[in-house]
Amino acid sequence: MAEQKHQHHNLFHHHKAEEGKPIDYKKEEKHHKHKEHLGQLGAVAAGTYALHEKHKAKKDPEHAHKHKIKEEVAVAVAIRAGAYTFHEHHEKKEAKKHHHHHGHHF
Repeated sequence: MAEQKHQHHNLFHHHKAEEGKPIDYKKEEKHHKHKEHLGQLGAVAAGTYALHEKHKAKKDPEHAHKHKIKEEVAVAVAIRAGAYTFHEHHEKKEAKKHHHHHGHHF
């Protein structure tokens, strides 16, 4: 096990360079921008749902505990979506940097 390399950074990325095709950095940049926007949407939706459940907890004292749990889960999802958005923003910047560095204009 000590001999195995553990690389998680590119775990879900397509390895286009390994297939013998040049990487289209402009396309990569657009792809990460799209995923960044999806992350933002997810963060806003989860945050909105958390606020909704917080409101329901106040208005429905009989089921307040259930609403509080849903609120806390939604907050955790919103935080994770924000982290995902940050990650995709970084990936987009890297693709943009490579695009300009290599001078490819696809």
